[in-house]
Amino acid sequence: MRIDDLKQGFDTMRESFAEGWQRLRQSAAGAFTRFTPGEKSALPAASKIDDAFYMPSQSWAMVGGDVFEDERRLVVRLELPGMAKEDLDIEVQDDALVVRGEKRFESETTEGRYRVLQCAYGSFRRVVPLPVRVQGEQASAQYKDGVLRVELPKAQPGRPGRVTVPVR
Repeated sequence: MRIDDLKQGFDTMRESFAEGWQRLRQSAAGAFTRFTPGEKSALPAASKIDDAFYMPSQSWAMVGGDVFEDERRLVVRLELPGMAKEDLDIEVQDDALVVRGEKRFESETTEGRYRVLQCAYGSFRRVVPLPVRVQGEQASAQYKDGVLRVELPKAQPGRPGRVTVPVR
């Protein structure tokens, strides 16, 4: 075996590994959703918070969900606890379902000399690739008990578009 053959084999293996790693990163990118302060969050300034570790935009979250398909429709379920349906924006864009929202939560309790204030704020955007073409105009969405369920009737092959889906 010549050194050139070894070098070529190593280069081929490295390229294959790099391609596989890139595919894995692209596939996994949709699993995590970045929550960042939105326009409606009204976050307090860091100087107003008595916490040295206060970092409102440094959080990631896992938005659990699944896609179910039968012969006539796709159903996308996303777990979005603590959201209000009014804070969700859903669109079908080409071959993807795009869900955006903003979470705002405040809770204040007082016990004796202690006052506890809990806050959670953040906006997110989640893109769910759709494996088949759908009729976005006929999509329906329901939000109940922290679970968003979007039903998308399958379409015949055609031109992709963009449709906003109202939440009931």
